Amino acid sequence: MKAMTMMGYLDHDGSWMNGFGMLFMVLVWGALIALGVWAVVRTTRGNTVGHTSAESPRQILDRRFATGEIDAEQYAAARRVLEGRSIEDAAPRS
Repeated sequence: MKAMTMMGYLDHDGSWMNGFGMLFMVLVWGALIALGVWAVVRTTRGNTVGHTSAESPRQILDRRFATGEIDAEQYAAARRVLEGRSIEDAAPRS
């Protein structure tokens, strides 16, 4: 009679833990670790400060003006520069 443990026979003769079973367990653990890394990256990557990475310069300017980071004169000057007008046209008038 073979000695029994909680998980099965002690000598593992022909059980699933030979060859294929060990490879399967490595794949399962690898998949679980990859899933955990993916979940962490997925949940933390979107927490950047208030804007998306696909914003154009004009969209960034509009957002900054809308949130009050810049005033109307700064907005108008920066918009003229973005539209390709000369820098002198963009200078605020006193």
